[in-house]
Amino acid sequence: MRIEPKPDQRTTELAVPNAKTARVDQLPQSDKSWFDQPVRPDAPAQRPEPTKRVDQLQSAPPPAPPQPRPEQARPEQTRPVSPPPAPAAQRPEPPRQEPRDLPVTGYEEEPEDRLATEEPRKGRKGLLVVLSLVVVAALAGATIYAVQEFGGTKAVETKPPAAPANVQTLVKAVTAGGPAPSAAGVKGVLTGPAGNSALGTLTGSVVDPASGTALWQQGDTTPATPASSLKVLTAAAALLSLERTDQLSTKVVAGAEPGTVVIVGGGDPTISGVPGRSVYPGAATLDDLVNQVKAKGPVTKVQFDLSRYAGEALGPQWETADIAGGSVAPIVPFMLDGGRVDQSNVNGARTASPGQAAADAFAQRIGAPGATAGAAPAGAQVLGEVKSAPIEQLVDNMMQISDNVLTEAVAREIALKTGNEASFAGGVKAVRDVLTKAGFDLTGATFVDGSGLSASNKIPAKLLTDVLTAAAKPTLDDARTAKLRPLLTALPVAGGSGTLAGRYGGDAAPGKGWVRAKTGTLTGVNALAGVVVDVDGRVLVFSFMSASNRNPETEVRPALDVLAAALRGCGCS
Repeated sequence: MRIEPKPDQRTTELAVPNAKTARVDQLPQSDKSWFDQPVRPDAPAQRPEPTKRVDQLQSAPPPAPPQPRPEQARPEQTRPVSPPPAPAAQRPEPPRQEPRDLPVTGYEEEPEDRLATEEPRKGRKGLLVVLSLVVVAALAGATIYAVQEFGGTKAVETKPPAAPANVQTLVKAVTAGGPAPSAAGVKGVLTGPAGNSALGTLTGSVVDPASGTALWQQGDTTPATPASSLKVLTAAAALLSLERTDQLSTKVVAGAEPGTVVIVGGGDPTISGVPGRSVYPGAATLDDLVNQVKAKGPVTKVQFDLSRYAGEALGPQWETADIAGGSVAPIVPFMLDGGRVDQSNVNGARTASPGQAAADAFAQRIGAPGATAGAAPAGAQVLGEVKSAPIEQLVDNMMQISDNVLTEAVAREIALKTGNEASFAGGVKAVRDVLTKAGFDLTGATFVDGSGLSASNKIPAKLLTDVLTAAAKPTLDDARTAKLRPLLTALPVAGGSGTLAGRYGGDAAPGKGWVRAKTGTLTGVNALAGVVVDVDGRVLVFSFMSASNRNPETEVRPALDVLAAALRGCGCS
């Protein structure tokens, strides 16, 4: 029974340095607001100084420093203060003044006795001329303004913007130029973690892909149950044989009778039944397909054609309990959300009749009675069509969330591309043929499905490291490397994404973010195969396969994580 946990979603995070903020107490004195100035408690209330006119910028003398009172000197007081007013009964009535023109600023003009240091104001005509010159200069986009006054020219220079923040990237490109690890060094860091009794029978290998040197081996040619790490082989065969941009097409064609339509399953298990709730990025939607067909006319009868696939719908040695457990659904060429009952729950229960359920959902939305099985007429008119995400994205998705249904669909597409039957047997033969043709040694490898769900699958750990080594070579001298490179980015990131999102705590924490690996879990079986960058910047490829009856969540998987994390801290030159 397959018990591998899978996260609901992937997350990413980008750290951005904080911007600097200027404090008020760092501003020049002239930039502070007038109400921030200290005021003596016995001084009369003051209004703010009126804004100086442009024609006073140069000619007006600075104000005389105030004379502090002997009994309470205030050295920080910078603005002249008028003497306290006389008692109301003794204060003479100010003489009435004739109304004068107000300045163009719109502020009420101050009485002459308020600010003794202010010079008589110049006429409005001169002010308007000066302001016009300033506006023209500003509109011209200049960074230095020359203000022409009656007494000369004053230059006002704008300050340049602050320099951009210096961002230090934490993730750097790896290079084959780093110190090459040694077999003795790798053995030294793995001896302790590999001896953990929780791992039971452990097989595996570690390889430097830059040189092709095997750095650590332990039963690496002995076949063992890979569980979902077998998906590495199916993914590699897909990238080697299919075009990355290939898409899986689902069509609706006209039936033999008027008003009848036939849904032709095209092998896409990712079609979304409820938009916004899919676990498959870029999935086509059932609503889109329904709306296309509706636009062609009324529908009275719906049929569905599942003839694209052959053979049994459940793989050899699969347990039917895995359907309700959320690990798999019967493999048919037309279904919604991988057969999930809850579309957004990666680990949720699946339906035992995904083809019928998907066709019924189509019929219900188009306004027809429940769907029935049927066959598409030859050369029938296409009434609607939707396409999956490209193959490269499907491979990425099936590796990240370890989706068995999607993997088996991809295996059948490899079978069809290579001229094999679209069945479990045909998919297995196709994967083997493609990998053998690419030069990989499959000696000792026997498997009956593409997803690794069957406990009868057996492969040597060396086969996994061989495939990953070809993908991780630093140059493209090997023709396989360019095609297999997406296999590395499809691997879940330790502590960050996919089936490794919730792992790599405790003693394995040094590997968080540095290890990328495909997981594998069945009853009594745990596996981990992927790549890691060591502290010297060197990429290492590894595969570890454990057969143990100890607790997988608290003992076995953490022990495997520590093994890979030890390679991160290697520096084993």
